[in-house]
Amino acid sequence: MPLSDLTGKVAIVTGASSGLGARFASVLADAGAQVVAAARRLDRLEQLAGDRKIAPVRCDVTDDGDVAHLLETTLERFGRVDVCVNNAGASSGGPERQATLGAFRDVLRLNLEAVFALSQAVSTPMRTQGSGSVINISSMFSLVASAPVPDAGYVASKSAVNGLTRELAAQWARDGVRVNAIAPGFFHSEMTAGLVEDERSRKWFERACPMGRPGRPEELDGILLFLASDASSYCTGQVFAIDGGWTIR
Repeated sequence: MPLSDLTGKVAIVTGASSGLGARFASVLADAGAQVVAAARRLDRLEQLAGDRKIAPVRCDVTDDGDVAHLLETTLERFGRVDVCVNNAGASSGGPERQATLGAFRDVLRLNLEAVFALSQAVSTPMRTQGSGSVINISSMFSLVASAPVPDAGYVASKSAVNGLTRELAAQWARDGVRVNAIAPGFFHSEMTAGLVEDERSRKWFERACPMGRPGRPEELDGILLFLASDASSYCTGQVFAIDGGWTIR
């Protein structure tokens, strides 16, 4: 059996209604996992699920009640949680909004507090069963400044996710629970559509990125399956930059 085979495992993916989150849910399901796809847009989750092993659950990860319901639903239907992909997140918006304290707090609530809340929730059944993998979706902007695309809230929140990843990894390692993070660069997704489609922004990015192009969503499949599966059984507390070399400049 391949190390990346996920047959018999149960995975939660947040922010799964679009973009990379939808991709993550599909990849895990195709690898054999039973996936619980969570997001606010239930109609899009249902479209994603189709006839695959994907169970859609409406969830606003910033709502404590929704998070509790997500975990309860998962355990009631499948009896365990093996993988949790904390993918839900957002940027602050345009430069005018990102400079406000309100926008800063909103982004931290979604990108950081919600990651902590769901990680804490799933850690209970994972520690009881003696195994589990939490995968936090960070960003290359957790490792370097985002200039000339300013977004203090996004950078601060994703940098904090890296620290949280290491701390939770240390706390739960003896219980068999691994916690790692993926820090993607620019990938083709709904969040980055404006950058990729704008000719001036695209040319700037192509000049600045060592590999000279945005990533393709499938180029995250390998690291996702590695961290979700037993292939990474001796790996915890790490942040993997998948960014075309952006952070080595």
